[in-house]
Amino acid sequence: MPTLQKKFNIDQKVGEIVAEFPKASEIFMEYGIDFCCGGNRLLKDALEEKNLNKEEVLNRLNKVYEESVNKKIKEVDWRLVKMSDLIDHIIEKHHTFMKKELPSTSKLLNKILKVHYVDSGEVLSKLHKLFNSLKADIEQHLVKEEEVLFPLIKEYEKKPSKELLNKIFKVMNETEDEHNTAGDILKEMRRITNDYKVPETGCKSFELTYEKLESIEADLFSHIHLENNILFERLKEEKDKINK
Repeated sequence: MPTLQKKFNIDQKVGEIVAEFPKASEIFMEYGIDFCCGGNRLLKDALEEKNLNKEEVLNRLNKVYEESVNKKIKEVDWRLVKMSDLIDHIIEKHHTFMKKELPSTSKLLNKILKVHYVDSGEVLSKLHKLFNSLKADIEQHLVKEEEVLFPLIKEYEKKPSKELLNKIFKVMNETEDEHNTAGDILKEMRRITNDYKVPETGCKSFELTYEKLESIEADLFSHIHLENNILFERLKEEKDKINK
């Protein structure tokens, strides 16, 4: 039997693993490991926090990686492309997704809150409040990125300067704080819904609402990962170079 490639180890940062092997995000999502806002943590710390079997998770990661290598599955390494191309990808994929899914999910959530208030009102009322807070935050966040942060980064890539980089970092720090807030809301939404478990009294609309909320969670995690662990890390490297 061939020996499993030990590509990853528990002393690597979670975000670095996903940056190198994007499919790892699916495994981390399954185990409830935060790879976006918590991307700077070592894998061993994330596993200990969740009381997960280190060998099991690590073997799973390495096995899926080896299968991808054997199948010659190629994914874009966003660490190597121009920052402006990464930004365009974030807008086209993740911003577009949110602009479509947030309003439609809001309508569904309003619907099931009204229909199921008697049997699931306590959970749905909390979920409704959390989601609307998340929705407002994300909508403002997307505008800030598209109108302020991303244009500054694209300008810097064309014409680097310390002054411009300082402007970027001011907005970037605010953006990272917003990412943390969104991550906390998502975790609370998952907690109060018992991992989006539909109650026995739930209808098809109830199921669809929870499915859409999980899709929003997965997309936002990927979105934040690309920014926190790749785009922003590259900008931090730029700052280190300038300050040398």
